[in-house]
Amino acid sequence: MTEMVHGTLPVHAGEPVLSRWWRTVDRWTISCVLLLVGVGLVLALASSPPLAARNHVSPFHYFEKHVVFATLSMTAMFLVSMQSPETIRRWGVLGFGIGFVVLALLPVIGSDFGKGAVRWLSIAGTSVQPSEFIKPCLAVTAGWLLAAGQDLNGPPGKSLSLAVVLATVFLLVLQPDFGQSVLILFGWGVMYFISGAPMVLILGLAGMAMMGGVVAYNGSQHFARRIDGYLLAEVDARSQLGYATSAIQEGGLFGLGVGEGQVKWQLPDAHTDFVIAVAAEEYGFVLVAFIIVLYAIICLRALSRLTRERDAFVRLAGAGLVAMISAQAMINMGVAVRLLPAKGMTLPFISQGGSSLLAMGIMVGMLLALTRSRPQGEIRDLMLTKGR
Repeated sequence: MTEMVHGTLPVHAGEPVLSRWWRTVDRWTISCVLLLVGVGLVLALASSPPLAARNHVSPFHYFEKHVVFATLSMTAMFLVSMQSPETIRRWGVLGFGIGFVVLALLPVIGSDFGKGAVRWLSIAGTSVQPSEFIKPCLAVTAGWLLAAGQDLNGPPGKSLSLAVVLATVFLLVLQPDFGQSVLILFGWGVMYFISGAPMVLILGLAGMAMMGGVVAYNGSQHFARRIDGYLLAEVDARSQLGYATSAIQEGGLFGLGVGEGQVKWQLPDAHTDFVIAVAAEEYGFVLVAFIIVLYAIICLRALSRLTRERDAFVRLAGAGLVAMISAQAMINMGVAVRLLPAKGMTLPFISQGGSSLLAMGIMVGMLLALTRSRPQGEIRDLMLTKGR
């Protein structure tokens, strides 16, 4: 078999797709994701029976749904991770365009499912949250625009990416969905910083975001209640945060034991927003620390590979995806321990929720595709070439 060597990676002529994918993909990240999905299945088995009892369905109805969506999520992750960066860029831009139109039409075609915010579509009896799917596509689109703006005589990529992000955030605020808005702004801010934006402009944008928070506080009673509850000196023991805090404290180091937790019976969102409280109560700090380590490995592995990448689009889009995944995990766990105000955000790969699971599989699949080893893929190859 002949070999063509480009940069640090040998390319084997006629090598099967699966073999090349397995040789170039980050297997540490895949292993960590599979472990997170496994933890999510265990916690779904623990937290879903109370939800099933409240909704008068079979005890394992929601666990079975979780298994289906977890399987779809992993399938999507593997399929997307096999694509080239060019394909990821095309799919991401197309997906963003479709997602933006759907977000704009949500006030007309969407539903609130009795939760007070029009965030979902009802499709074949299943609720779909478009904002979950627009996140990875927005990271790819913004990364493409920012990278194009760095080319000689290229378009005003920074201005265009800012316009795209602000337009998306505007549609999310209308729902209202402040949590996803914060997540998108943070991810884009990381990409904007990496692309070489001046600190004065970044601080100015941060100031505008804070002003937006003040406006939201004064204009939304729901948002104001969450902030006021967070700022209280003592948390109400009968509130969601109160139950979650108590469960985490009761769990201690090794937990109360499998099935012995009570918070899943007390919280309506124990299977989604506060699933980490279920983990802490039944399995203790040991499981929580294990989950945190898995997220940290995913983040650090991706950043390590991205720092060696020559392609500006890959670096920027990959950084945006990493920022969103990491921030979502930190926000969910931060809310449970009252470090952050309630946001209504799922814990990646662990919380139940079809849209969240499937969108997160696509997001990590994109990240795996962008961080695969490729011919001439590392920036040190370019530096060595210039030094000759």
